[in-house]
Amino acid sequence: MTREGRDLVLTPRARVVTDAGTDPAARDLLVEVLQQADVTVDVGPDPRRGGTTFLLGDADRPDVAAALGDVAVPEQAEGYALRVSPRGGPTVALGGVDGAGQYYAVQTLRQLIEPERGRARIAGVAVSDFPSMPLRGTIEGFYGEPWTPAERLDQMAFHGDLKANTYIYAPKDDPYHRERWREPYPAEQLAGLRELVGAATDHHVRFTFALSPGNTVCYSSEDDYRALVAKLQEMYDIGVRAFSVPLDDIAYGQWNCAADEEEFGAAGPGAAGRAQTELLNRIQTEFIETHEGAHPLQMVPTEYYDTVDSPYKAALRTLDEDVVVMWTGEGVVPPEVTVEQADAADAAFGGQVFLWDNYPVNDYGQSSGRLLLAPYAEREAGLSEHLVGIVSNPMNQASASKVAVFGIFDFTWNDRDYDPATSWEQAMRHLAGDDPATVEALLLFGDLNHLAPSFGDPWQPQAPVLQQHVERFWQRWDAGERAAAVADLRVRAEEMAAAPQTIRAGVVDPMFVSDAAPWLTATERWAAATLTMLDALDARLAGDADAAAALAERSTQEQQQAAAVLVDPPDNRWGRAPVKIADGVLDRFLVEAALTLQLWELGEAGNVAPAGTATASSVEQDLDRLDVRFVNDGDLNTRWASGYTDTEWVQVELAEPTVVSAVTLHWEAACAEAYTLQTSTDGQTWTTVRDVTDSTCALDVLELDGSEPVRFVRMQGVQRVGDWGYSLYELGVYTAR
Repeated sequence: MTREGRDLVLTPRARVVTDAGTDPAARDLLVEVLQQADVTVDVGPDPRRGGTTFLLGDADRPDVAAALGDVAVPEQAEGYALRVSPRGGPTVALGGVDGAGQYYAVQTLRQLIEPERGRARIAGVAVSDFPSMPLRGTIEGFYGEPWTPAERLDQMAFHGDLKANTYIYAPKDDPYHRERWREPYPAEQLAGLRELVGAATDHHVRFTFALSPGNTVCYSSEDDYRALVAKLQEMYDIGVRAFSVPLDDIAYGQWNCAADEEEFGAAGPGAAGRAQTELLNRIQTEFIETHEGAHPLQMVPTEYYDTVDSPYKAALRTLDEDVVVMWTGEGVVPPEVTVEQADAADAAFGGQVFLWDNYPVNDYGQSSGRLLLAPYAEREAGLSEHLVGIVSNPMNQASASKVAVFGIFDFTWNDRDYDPATSWEQAMRHLAGDDPATVEALLLFGDLNHLAPSFGDPWQPQAPVLQQHVERFWQRWDAGERAAAVADLRVRAEEMAAAPQTIRAGVVDPMFVSDAAPWLTATERWAAATLTMLDALDARLAGDADAAAALAERSTQEQQQAAAVLVDPPDNRWGRAPVKIADGVLDRFLVEAALTLQLWELGEAGNVAPAGTATASSVEQDLDRLDVRFVNDGDLNTRWASGYTDTEWVQVELAEPTVVSAVTLHWEAACAEAYTLQTSTDGQTWTTVRDVTDSTCALDVLELDGSEPVRFVRMQGVQRVGDWGYSLYELGVYTAR
């Protein structure tokens, strides 16, 4: 974008000059944009003078080309050039390489119009622009409640606004997409899909119909082939021109029919690859290539999650060269996607690679109770040289997904200049209609929902801004600036308390407010608990121990109320799960603040457990993610879990003999009905120092009167709450410093 001169002030009347090559969707959008700016619009081929003239059409149309002058017209598909010329007869030229390019030129023009108290004005600039990747969009490919028709229609407009051109219809819980793939859609559902296809076309979004037959298909069956093609034809007849055959999340260790073993040999990866390749190549040549306007077939391989060579991938490399292969990166939910990995995917699959990015999807256990609002990040610039595109697998919450998906659309349009933080703020501005207070509230809310989980460690941290505030609090507290520390953190807590109502009142997308409702409620409750805890600290600093204790107890009750907020209605398949807000940051602060109050008379108390070594009677199913090392790692996002008997135990061997002043047990839901706390000097002879039958099943803080140093501290189970074992996020051992 370059500055061409002064801004153009829109006249009350404007002329949109079109011809047969003008894209209808671009024309209609331009008229809508101008009318929103209070301009009366005339449309037609006549370029008569008077008022502002908008030339809309192919970039090589003579009048458009002349008005563009020396502005470079891209060669790439969907590219466009735009020039605003205020001198003489004010003129705006919008030339597209194709119809989509014209439409995107108008979308850019919309961003250039600045409302004024008098007449709106257009920035006097020239723009030459094109996408880095041919395919940019989303795949409705999650498990759980599919998006509603209204949500899908809203998404088509959102895609068009952000210059995204792909929507893949693949909801796992649509039976006619997966389990009942052979059957035609009922008339009512087919009519809904027809409407959606039309809306996609109106916004230059390529509606891609995915049919997933892998669980039951007989690859060698002519009847199954004909059923599959008949379903694709049904979609073609309602306007679909892009098709996908996902073969993910299926077993290739067995055939669905005896005929496949006769045709392809014993079941296994290589045989499955050959069977799939034969089916897909036939669809490409006999259906795709014989249907006018159909785009190359897309597929999702069974081995979609890595680039390790295998007999399956070797077979897949014989796919027709036009078939597009989807890949999720190195892992189902990868912490990063690099150019090197994409290059390896090129080699592994031997074809055009299309990234199915499982962010911000939240249909798996590690995302339970979470709204994933972190920016799109950890995807390397330069991927456009190796991928034909990226689609996001979003959340069940369609409008809440827009925060992350906004970034994906940005990245796929221009991966080399993409900045996650800038794009994230722009996403919030889009939702807020540019209202500054709402933008700030959304950024705060996004920070509280910043965790990006995976099947291993999270790849984006939870609440990084709040974490900085908490760290600053303890730094000032430890430096003796305690009143100032409380006052500073109180400002952030008050902002937290106010943000939900600001969002409800200011966000221009009502579906976002609906999606986020449980998390907004939880934010208010956690903020209230935080403010009360800060009141307790202030009271203790003022010397009122009784008031501090009462306020701390009230904060605990408010924390329990906050933790009781559930996702309801349960759009996700993890059901009515507890809402998670700033977990591991805010709840940890409240634990440490409560502990500070309880151990006030001890002076500064330090947790010596992380320097020790943890052991346990067992680990649930020997799962590494539940290993005993997590019980004293200082991280409330990890936990230890035991086997399923009442007598399980966990202990920490301290780095040196220590006089223990208090022990904290931060329980997961699998807590103890009864347990004993034991200490030992040698790990052989144990002394019971507390019998506990009134566990909070949240945070137990046990103050001890011991005066002799011990080397071991153990939680010895007596009775479990349910059928599971015991599970602790953290076992803390405190001593006076």
